[in-house]
Amino acid sequence: MAESRTVAFHTLGCKLNFSETSSLSRLLENEGFEKKAFDDLADVYVINTCSVTDNADKECRQLVRRIQRKAPEAMVVITGCYAQLKPKEIAAIPGVDLVLGAAEKFNITHHLAEISKGDATKICSCDIEDVNTFTASYSLNDRTRTFLKVQDGCNYNCSFCTIPMARGKSRSDSIENVLANIKELANSGVKEVVLTGVNLGDFRPLLSSPEGRKIEENIEKIEEKKIIGLQEENFFSLIKELDKAAGVERFRISSIEPNLLTNEIIEFVSDSKKFMPHFHIPLQSGSNKILGMMRRRYKRELYAERVGLIKTLMPHCCIGVDVIVGFPGETDENFKDTFDFLHSLDISYLHVFTYSERDNTHALTLKPVVPISKRNERNKQLRNLSYQKMQFFTQQHIGQARKVLFEGHSKNGMMEGYTDNYIKITIPFNNEWVNNIATWII
Repeated sequence: MAESRTVAFHTLGCKLNFSETSSLSRLLENEGFEKKAFDDLADVYVINTCSVTDNADKECRQLVRRIQRKAPEAMVVITGCYAQLKPKEIAAIPGVDLVLGAAEKFNITHHLAEISKGDATKICSCDIEDVNTFTASYSLNDRTRTFLKVQDGCNYNCSFCTIPMARGKSRSDSIENVLANIKELANSGVKEVVLTGVNLGDFRPLLSSPEGRKIEENIEKIEEKKIIGLQEENFFSLIKELDKAAGVERFRISSIEPNLLTNEIIEFVSDSKKFMPHFHIPLQSGSNKILGMMRRRYKRELYAERVGLIKTLMPHCCIGVDVIVGFPGETDENFKDTFDFLHSLDISYLHVFTYSERDNTHALTLKPVVPISKRNERNKQLRNLSYQKMQFFTQQHIGQARKVLFEGHSKNGMMEGYTDNYIKITIPFNNEWVNNIATWII
């Protein structure tokens, strides 16, 4: 192990994975590893996987094959959601040396020290029910913007989703520790922090601890739910504290469930100088029938209310939407309901996912199955709608002066930045603008 001193990373999936990969990188760098680009030769390659779509699984296999061709003597470590869900399947991929499940990913330095190339593939995993700790993580690829994980796991059981099986029950960081991380990020020059989690709105650290769960059980038996000395921390109390924190100038809330996006959160953001007018709210379907089959915890009427309040208080606010097409049982009429509902909403863009079958999910039992060709066609229609929505949203702000945070990457002599309400601005690269917030005429 003493000779293996270079490491390269590749991340599949969500912002949460990117924050964790960055933390894994810092762990190994603290142990003396030199970080390399994934396309470079390295002694260790770490792939942090996703398992939301089949493509992520296939891409993991392709990446391992690529490493085998380029660096057959390198150690290959697979972690992330796919590693938790199907560790034996991953261990069977030629070239994989170490598989780390949800509870072991942050023990990577310990496990790497115990194995050698040529050993039998080591699987370090556990029953997801036993995963009950929270490890904070954040991305720090440049000084401009970082993704900070404040919550992990999910207690919801949507019929299409494997995330609870891959990441375990909902658990969160403490507000005190989040504030400490914010101070550290501010000292590193970070100007914008994106709060991330699996079910971000379910942030509630006190009741996530073993002691807290006992308190929670007692609370259910007390009509007024009052216990002396108990002050529950929740997502609203978190953002109020962050709004007062010094150093970081901008915060964004990543994906938040519509039933957890309360009126008080929306009203708070509308008055805040630090929280950006930008929400990403999963819808998944505009048909109440399909929402019920998906086991979502709201109906389209509540979703429309949330969007309506946001746009009433913040007409300039950017709203992104997740939607799934081709869910089992989704008829042409159900899809039309979704399309028409999205068309009617004052939203800004869509993230469109084509439904793919996932093992051990309730959705596998639902019929009829939507043909792949029809799923793809529906995806195309919604992506076209997304393009039109974003064009319309941007045009509404042409000529307006908005605050833009410019990033440090040069792409063919150009640089990018985002307005407070998430409109992308592209200009010729100017080093003086890097990591600076400037007033810009759109």
